[in-house]
Formats: sequence, C-alpha cells, structure tokens
Amino acid sequence: MQINYKETSADLQKRIEIHEKYGTRNIDDWNLEVLNPQPGFTILDVGCGAGKQCFLFDAHTKGKAEIFGGDFSEELLGKANEKLQKLGNKNINFQFLDFNKPFDFSDGKFDLVTSSFAIYYAADLKFTFSEAYRVLNSGGRLFVTGPLPENKKMFYDIIKEATNKVIPPMPGSSRFKGEILNTIDGIFDKTELLTWENPLVFPEVEPFMEYVHASLNEDRKLWTDLFNSPEEYKKMISSIQEVAVKWHQRDGKLVMTKVVGGILATKK
Repeated sequence: MQINYKETSADLQKRIEIHEKYGTRNIDDWNLEVLNPQPGFTILDVGCGAGKQCFLFDAHTKGKAEIFGGDFSEELLGKANEKLQKLGNKNINFQFLDFNKPFDFSDGKFDLVTSSFAIYYAADLKFTFSEAYRVLNSGGRLFVTGPLPENKKMFYDIIKEATNKVIPPMPGSSRFKGEILNTIDGIFDKTELLTWENPLVFPEVEPFMEYVHASLNEDRKLWTDLFNSPEEYKKMISSIQEVAVKWHQRDGKLVMTKVVGGILATKK
C-alpha cells in the first residue's frame, strides 16, 4: 500500500524537541536497554533522519561499532554528515537509502537493523522487511519502533472535540499491531512486541499548540479530511486552542501520553 504522506524535517525536529523537554521518560534509554549494542557490532539504522540513533549507538559502544545510517531525505543526511564532520567520527557512514528498493548491502552483513518511526511507511511491507531479514546475520535482530493505536489519545480527543470530525487513520499507529507486526512475524523466526509509555506534561497551553502545529501543518497530506486550505487550517487551529484552554483550566495542565510499540525480531 502506497502511503501519500509528507512531513517537513522542521516539523519532525520540533516534535522531538517537545518530547525531550516535556516528557518524563527518555526513549533513548529504552532503546539501549532493549538492544544493548556491543563493541564490534555492525549496525544499520533505516530511516536514520539526522542520525540521532546512530550517534546514540556510537556513544554506547564507545566508538567501537561499525554503524550505517540510511535515509531518503538528502536534507536530513546533510545534517547528519555535518554533525559527523564536527565529531571527526569515522566509524559511522550516512548514505541515501530508499527502503522501497533493495538495500545496497550484502547478505548477512549486520548484527542489528533498527528503524525508529520510519520504516512502517514502506509501500510494500513484506518486501522491505524481507530486505531487513536478508542483510541480517544469523542471530541478528531487527528493532522497529512506532506509535501504537492508543498513542496521544488526549491530542486526538481534543481535535475531535474541536472539529466534531473523525480523525483519519495514521499510517504508523493504525498499522503497527496488525499489518506491520504480522508481516514481521511471518518473515522472522522470533518476534516480540514491547511497549513504552511517556507522559508529556504541558504546564501551559502554548507548547501543546506548538506540538499541534508541528503535527497539522498544511503540507500534511493525511489531514485533508479536516482542512483543505490555509483558511480552513487557521479556523481549525483556533477551535483546537479553545478546547485546549478549556481542558487546561479544568485540569491545571495538559497530559499527552506517547505510547510506543517496539517490535523486536530475531533471525536464526
């Protein structure tokens, strides 16, 4: 299934910053706890963006793992390479990777393949996860993270109250426990679904509205059932803010819980 989806890197970065500032838990700690990458590992991060996860694994292994990051966005790869040059790091390699096409790596090359909030947008899940299986060695692991259906319930409840409309299905959360998990389970020899929760506590309405903007900008194709023009967008944002203010006055804060799934799969 082809997902008609577009997201600016600025939107993504803004949401990451908000997660880190207002969240009560750190997803990086969870990733390291689950995976514990070791020195000597060869690692591929698919949909690496600006390289956040690659740099995380590099620090954890004290620069003694061979790490590859691949992404479709030349803009984000540029940011990753810019940071890489500043660090003078030579054991991380960033390169173009379209996960809808064969991975440009040999069979059995990697100990670990990861993808954080990215690979589930693949047009053909069976093809993409088969490629991940192919490039893993015997005993190698795949770890895919993404939102579960119960993710950000408060966020969607406020939007539904403000618009009185049905929220369109998100390609990550709507597919994760079903199509994505079943596809991976059908390819890999062992599969496990893990769950991580992170309450984001907004003491004021303003940072919550920043999050709304970073999720609902005009170029977000999935939201066309809610707005189809800049004017409709502005009107909807105003309605969302009114509801958010009402909820904040009632509760003294806004609490939006990120609920993330992690599919950990192993190749024999």
